[in-house]
Formats: sequence, structure tokens, C-alpha cells
Amino acid sequence: MDKARFLVEAHLREGRPVLELAAEHGVHHSWIYRLLARYEAEGPAGLEPRSRRPNTSPTAISSALEEQIVRIRKQLAEEGLDAGPQTIHVHLSRRRSRNVPSVSTIARVLRRRGLVVPEPRKRPKSSYIRFEAELPNECWQTDVTHFALADGEPVEIINFLDDHSRLCVASVVVAVTKTTDVVRVFHQARATFGTPASVLSDNGAVYTGKYRLGRVLFESELDRLGVAFKHSKPNHPQTCGKVERFHQTLKKYLLRQRPARSIAQLQAQVDRFVRYYNEERPHRSLDRRTPKDVYDAKVKAYPRHADPDTQFRLRRDRVDFCGKLTVRYEGRLRHIGMGAPFKGKRVQMLIAGAEVRVLSLDGDLLRTLTLDPARDYHPQTMGWTSTMT
Repeated sequence: MDKARFLVEAHLREGRPVLELAAEHGVHHSWIYRLLARYEAEGPAGLEPRSRRPNTSPTAISSALEEQIVRIRKQLAEEGLDAGPQTIHVHLSRRRSRNVPSVSTIARVLRRRGLVVPEPRKRPKSSYIRFEAELPNECWQTDVTHFALADGEPVEIINFLDDHSRLCVASVVVAVTKTTDVVRVFHQARATFGTPASVLSDNGAVYTGKYRLGRVLFESELDRLGVAFKHSKPNHPQTCGKVERFHQTLKKYLLRQRPARSIAQLQAQVDRFVRYYNEERPHRSLDRRTPKDVYDAKVKAYPRHADPDTQFRLRRDRVDFCGKLTVRYEGRLRHIGMGAPFKGKRVQMLIAGAEVRVLSLDGDLLRTLTLDPARDYHPQTMGWTSTMT
């Protein structure tokens, strides 16, 4: 017997006063009077528990708005994009000028529709130790992640992410990552966003050669540009957590797309995602702002010893039949002698103002020189040897 039935029986059978029963059992006397009225009108059925939900709720969202929330959720999820209540709230705010429900209301709609899976064992946010660069370009995080084409052919994606704003400054697909690819992608990002003050990476062979008692081209380039180079501890990916998390977000999106049959198709999918990620997607760690908004909001950091007037270029070329290369400097063509052994060889040139470094496509350093503004032709230097970077 439940309490309601007990109180009614005690009053009707024993004749005990309502006020006495209410005081003894810790309930309000008005509730007992309501129970008596319902029992008299409906019998024992009137004492069954009833919903406390009001008959009308003026602040409840409309069914049309609820359906819009569900549609946005499904659309984002099908595209492999973040589809949480905060993200849905931002998308609704962009589409509606008023009557936008709160994040908690959206969360309740998703739970009611069975679109949210509870994760009681998920690590609480309070347990994370966070760090963040104070300015854009103060630090770039970089890493390489693996993916596959439609036929199962493995490929790799080189990513550079600004630590302060989470802006993806570069995301490039390659067949197999070489240190020359890392340098090429880094210079492409610099051409658009400027030179960072520092770079953070793991200890991969394309980034550092210190565990082989040597140096790779990427290290040499950062040293030449005055960019500080930092590494995470071995087996501790949390140090590069921002770019590691970006890998997950990117691949979640790519796995929902039609499998790419070539590197070019996959690169097109990556480019579409990067545009959405940088300019449209509200970022949870940025108070739901986009990375581009945060990146554009502050002055940019730069290397301490960088020359702001230096023009940096990365170009690929082929040594001509005369054994020379041509580059434009201060409005005039300059000819660089490479020698007969290099006729027809494809090379890449790293150009920083008057400083020129010529490398093979495999990363061998073939020649370094400083262009003389008074000379158009720079003959082959005698006595130099090819060195491995």
C-alpha cells in the first residue's frame, strides 16, 4: 500500500484528523484533501500516481523547431562533422534571428529523440591540463597521419595547426612523407600566414634526425629562419594534442565522404573540410568562435631573428641543357651554374632573399650560394661537394 492510499484509509477508517496525519507523515494537508476528493470521485483509481506535467507550456519550443534541430543534427552527423548541442545552437543562430533555444534545451531534445548516447565513463573536462600559445603564429603544431584511398592504397596527410587559434594553416596529402615534403608544405603555409616563432612536433624521422646523430632538412630550414623547434617526449602524444585531435576530426569527416580514388580527389575533400573547419565550424575550445576569427583577432608573433623584408620562395625546376638554373632576383634573371653532371635533373630551390639552396627531390643538398646583385651569372663553384641533409 502506498502512502496516498494509507492516508485516505487512515482518515476514512479510523476517523483521524487530516491535520494530524499531515503533521505525522510530513506532507501538506492540502494534498490529503485532494486525495480524498479524487477518491470520492474516481474510487481507488483516483489515488494512482499522476504526471505533474502542466497542461500547457508557453515556453516550450514548437514541433517545427524541434524537427529543425533534428535535421541539423542528422545533416552534420552524416557529413562526419561535430553535431553536439553547442554546434547546433550556433547553426540555428545563423539561420534564425530570434527564438533560438538554449544549448540545454537542444540537449534535451536530442536526448528525448534518442540521438545522444550517454557516456558515464568519459573523462571529465576538469581533469585535462591545457596550455595555449598567447598569440597567433607563436607556435605551430605539426604531425603526419595515415589514411587510405578507395583501393586501399595507403597515403599520408601532413598537417600544420596554429596552437593559439587552432587554425589549420596547411593540410596536404602525399603518397609517402619525406622531409622535403614537410619543408614544401611548411613554406606554402608561411607564404599565406607568415613565419611562426616556433614549431612543435613529435620525434618522427621527417622532422628530426637527432636520434640518428644527424639533422634533416626541416631542422636546417627552421634554424636558418630563426624558428625555434620543440619536440614532444617519446610516447607522449598529449604534448601535440591539438594537432592529434585535428587528425581525428579530419578523418571522421573523410570516412563519411565517398572514398577518393586518387590523391587529387582526397586533397579536394581535405580542402573542403579545412575551409569549413577554419571559417564556419564553431570550436568548443574557442568559446564557439571559428579558428579564423580567433586568428585574425590578434597581432601575429614572428621569429626573433627574422628579417621582415626577406622574401621566401620554394620552387621546383629542371637544370637546362647548359647545366644551369634561372631565378629572378631584384627584377633581373640570374643564372646559376650547376655543371654538366646535372643536365636535365629535376631540383627544388629554397630561396630566402639572396640566399639560394639547391636540393635534389630526395633531399640532397647540391649547392648553396648568395646571389650577387652586380652579377647575372653565378658560375659553378669549384671544390664543393654534395652533402646529405
